[in-house]
Amino acid sequence: MSGVPTSDVLTLAELEALAQAQLPEMAWDYYASGADEEVTLRRNAEAYRALALHYRVLVDVSVRDLSTTVLGRRVAMPVLVAPTAFHRLAHPDGEVATARGAGEAGTVMILSTLSNTRVEDVVAAASGPVWFQLYVYRDRARTEALVRRVEAAGVEALVLTVDAPLLGRRVRDVRNRFTLPDGLTLANVDGDVVAARGGDVAESGLAAYFASLLDASLSWRDVAWLRARTRLPIVVKGVVRPDDACRAAEAGAAAVVVSNHGGRQLDTSPATIEVLPRVADALAALPGAAPELYVDGGVRRGTDVVKAVASGARAVLLGRPILWGLTVAGASGVAGALEIVRRELDLAMALCGCAEVSAITRDLLG
Repeated sequence: MSGVPTSDVLTLAELEALAQAQLPEMAWDYYASGADEEVTLRRNAEAYRALALHYRVLVDVSVRDLSTTVLGRRVAMPVLVAPTAFHRLAHPDGEVATARGAGEAGTVMILSTLSNTRVEDVVAAASGPVWFQLYVYRDRARTEALVRRVEAAGVEALVLTVDAPLLGRRVRDVRNRFTLPDGLTLANVDGDVVAARGGDVAESGLAAYFASLLDASLSWRDVAWLRARTRLPIVVKGVVRPDDACRAAEAGAAAVVVSNHGGRQLDTSPATIEVLPRVADALAALPGAAPELYVDGGVRRGTDVVKAVASGARAVLLGRPILWGLTVAGASGVAGALEIVRRELDLAMALCGCAEVSAITRDLLG
């Protein structure tokens, strides 16, 4: 990593501290903050720490295979790059660097609608699969045009965010009156800008953007609307309830992400790892093939990945730590963040008596 040998950065917490020292306050607060009192932000991570791993012994783990598949694609480990916004706040190469780092690590990058980089440029730079996270605009023609664009660019799935009819109140962003610096735009949405309204101290520029353009009337009908307009598999992201996960399955979702938006939407919503087993059980009870199940929020160690997979997830989505790596060293920092998790996961699997991902089962949680 730039200025810091990769071998010297042993944990994601150390990487986070390096990133905080480099980022301007407004950018750090935007990336790091949660909604309101940030209860859910803290709970996401604390809930992982509260789980114990009941490891197996005398299992041959001399050779280990961390790979798995997601939507039919083989990835090096059950860790994907979550969609996060505005990567050029962290590094001049922005989402292009993130795509390169994800490819080096052998995994999927999910590109945000709120990207500072054109989807075409991100896919061109990627050596692995790119999925696209989608917000639905009030102007459905604008949304459909965006879907056509990302299909043409070569993305392999759409990740529909369903937990943000309005933007959660992120107090740090309100205090900072968050806005994108001059020259940074939403590159995939007609070059839209995110700016605070003149004199309005009640919201950030991003909240104003959401309120003016995104559709608070979004419903399950719109999942069917989207399915009728794309050939791509749809991943529904933002579910914390078993019944909503089942509705997503009934609506034809190829996968579901248990997610509370990294604690950035409804504060005091449950930690994702707490609800994941119930969602997994509900999907498993459905007739026919169930959607794949992923989870995000609070993953900071390789042991967290084991706990998530044991709870029913096929893979986890890693968000903020990717931004910390991007800040510190661009593409190599992203790859470095993922390598930290890979090393920890490899060791955790060995110590749990799991030579492959399929051996990570619910009984490891007691």
